[in-house]
Parts: sequence; structure tokens; C-alpha cells
Amino acid sequence: MPTYAIGDIQGCFTALQALLKKIAFDQKKDILWCAGDLVNRGPQSLEVLRFLKALGSQHQIILGNHDLHLIGVFYKIREIHKSDTLQPILTAPDCTELIEWLCHRPFLVYHPTLHYIMVHAGLAPTWRLSEAQCIAKEIEIALQGNLRESTLNSLFGNLPDHWDGSLPSEERLRVAVNYFTRMRFCYPDGRLNLKYKGNLIDKPNDIIPWFEVSSRINTDLKIIFGHWAALSGKTNMPNLFPLDTGCVWGGCLTAMRLEDGKQFNVQCEREG
Repeated sequence: MPTYAIGDIQGCFTALQALLKKIAFDQKKDILWCAGDLVNRGPQSLEVLRFLKALGSQHQIILGNHDLHLIGVFYKIREIHKSDTLQPILTAPDCTELIEWLCHRPFLVYHPTLHYIMVHAGLAPTWRLSEAQCIAKEIEIALQGNLRESTLNSLFGNLPDHWDGSLPSEERLRVAVNYFTRMRFCYPDGRLNLKYKGNLIDKPNDIIPWFEVSSRINTDLKIIFGHWAALSGKTNMPNLFPLDTGCVWGGCLTAMRLEDGKQFNVQCEREG
């Protein structure tokens, strides 16, 4: 019963089906992990959501920033962007069911035997596994509860820019979501920089990739993440497995078999 982790799909349903065919995926025997950003930019986000929802609860599908954006748009908390390709979902007869399913997806999953952790963007430098799991669960409970719209209203924004467990609840959840789903660069002290979205070569001198923060205490964790296509699947650091290889931008859609670390990919046409 192998487990396959797949990077950002972003509405590229044809590529997803091609990759699953390549690995001979059997949904009754194999386990699928998806690293978030299931939707947007690509042309078939609706098909992606319907397919993943139908797989069943044994498969682990986590939330990325584009998935949260869709939920926010559905609840009229976020404005739809010109580059979004979410309209087919929003007008689908099963839209409400799909959004409800999305709202019940986790922000973090952990394999207790193989000891992989999967998040969309990364982990705050100060989080150990147990703390990250508790924080993720707190967000999930809030998002799944009766005050969902109130929770969503508090999740979007760039501040605060650092984790502090003593922050008020709304601010604590917001910064946690940003570490889990939006983070690429940090300042050397671990504070988030969410404004710069360019490449590594042209980055400002005062910021570094989140995984290079020298005080990061979770370097022992085997972290699977997506979100950052510009890495091209490489960090040159141990225990890190970036699986967003730019499918929607004409790169590849990549899967990794957790049991042996072998990676598989299919070439994709540029959709975004």
C-alpha cells in the first residue's frame, strides 16, 4: 500500500490523470497525499475537486493558499481576481458540497510510520512537530465550526509577521495560516516577508528562504511542501521535499513515493 505525495495541481486535471496513470495509482490500495493548491490558474479546477473528493477519507488532501482564497470568495470575504479560474466551481450545482469538503481538509498531515510531515508552504522556525500539529488542529476546528465566516474574516492579511503563542486568537490563527500556506521568505530572525514573490537571485539581501533560518528547530523533520514552483523541486538541504514543480506554468506535475523517496513526473502544458 504505497503512499504518493503530489505537488500543486492548480486545476491541471489532465496532468493529474496522466501522473496517476504513470504511477499505476489504485485508489483502493494506494494512498494519495496532495500538498494543497488544488485549484486556480489551471482550466479544470472543478474536475480536480470532484475527483479528489470522490477518492474517500483515507487519502490526505491539505489546504493551500489558493484553496483558502476560493473558500473566501465563496463566502464573499475575498474578491475574485482577473487571473482566477474559479468561476466553474462557483456556478457548479455541487459548489456548496465542494466548499464544505474543502473546509474539512487539514493544514498538516503526518505519517506516523515513515515520519513525513506535509504542509503547503512550510513550518514556522520555532515549531516542533507536536506544536505544529496542535496549531493546525486549532485552525481546522475554527474553520469547520459554526463561526466559519467570522474565522475566515480574520485569516487574511500580512500581520502579525511572526509567531507568538500569546497573541490574541484571531492574530494567532492568521499568522499560523500564513506560515502554513503562504510563506516563502523570512528575515533571519524568522519573521515573515510576504511581499516579495520574485526569484531567489533577485531577492532583497535581508531575507532568506524560510528553511535557511539558522535558528529553525524543526530541521530533523522530513517536510514535504508545495507552493514554491521557483525552487524547481530542489533546496539542496536534507529532509526537505519541495514538490511544486510548476505544472500550471509549463513545468511538471510531480509525485513522490514515500516508501522509497522515488519521484515521478509528467510534463505539462502552460495553463496560467
